[in-house]
Amino acid sequence: MVAIPFRRKLDFEYGEVSQLSPGIRRVIARNPSAFTLYGTGTYILGRGNVAVIDPGPADPAHIEAIRRATAGETITHMLVTHTHMDHSPGCKLLAEHTDAKTFGFGRHGAGKIAAGVQVEEGGDMDFEPDVHIHDGDVIEGDGWSAECVYTPGHTSNHVCYALPEESALFTGDHVMGWSTSVISPPDGDMKSYMASLEKLLRRSDAVYWPTHGPAIIEPKLHVRAFVAHRREREEQIRRCLADGAEYIKDMVPSMYASVPRQLHPAAARSVFAALRYLVERGEVSCGADLGIDARFRLAGGA
Repeated sequence: MVAIPFRRKLDFEYGEVSQLSPGIRRVIARNPSAFTLYGTGTYILGRGNVAVIDPGPADPAHIEAIRRATAGETITHMLVTHTHMDHSPGCKLLAEHTDAKTFGFGRHGAGKIAAGVQVEEGGDMDFEPDVHIHDGDVIEGDGWSAECVYTPGHTSNHVCYALPEESALFTGDHVMGWSTSVISPPDGDMKSYMASLEKLLRRSDAVYWPTHGPAIIEPKLHVRAFVAHRREREEQIRRCLADGAEYIKDMVPSMYASVPRQLHPAAARSVFAALRYLVERGEVSCGADLGIDARFRLAGGA
């Protein structure tokens, strides 16, 4: 098994701001879960005129904590990594207290809808960024700048933000220290996710700040482990198929034997994403419609 250098320990207090570096602060929302670890970490960049990254869920208590953390300052930008419900809905609440514009790649599913793919309604369908950003755009602030690094895969509109002043990258849910990301089609896409991981390996960021959990202090080691892990999952799928397990529901119990059963439905979505990628590459076939309940076989099989 691939050994991923997970990092889960984090010292913090809900509602309190933590100074992480000279130009980075964080407030964590009280929305812990199996998918958010301790909760959504909202980052604050700069001093005086500041940016907020991922205002989080529509939680008035968390928005009030952000306001306390920035008392006497002006929020000039709201940067959104993607439109899951624990990341972007807080923008609407925070907008009641600031004239800051929101920045994001687009609406939920924007990276798929443009290609004619209908995505599921599981995200923040109300969010529409004031400013649509693209890969390589640089957002200028007061003493800080944020480079937009488009990283589709977890969602089709996922963006990381690089802070060159500190050689830091805010990775949203694309790369987290405590867990791998769920890739759930049709908006989630394994081919895009793997390409986005490779994209990060070509960068020279010194530290990652995910929206959930602690910092990743050895980014390339971590990303390489993630790439190897996904390739290992593909090999597990091939073995399952060779052994006659041709449905996802029959693969998940053995592939995720060490994962709590309540997380198996999410695991099934990631297996489906991997199978779609294998089908695209011609390594696996699917006789019926390509769906999570379909029968899969190794290419060339009966």
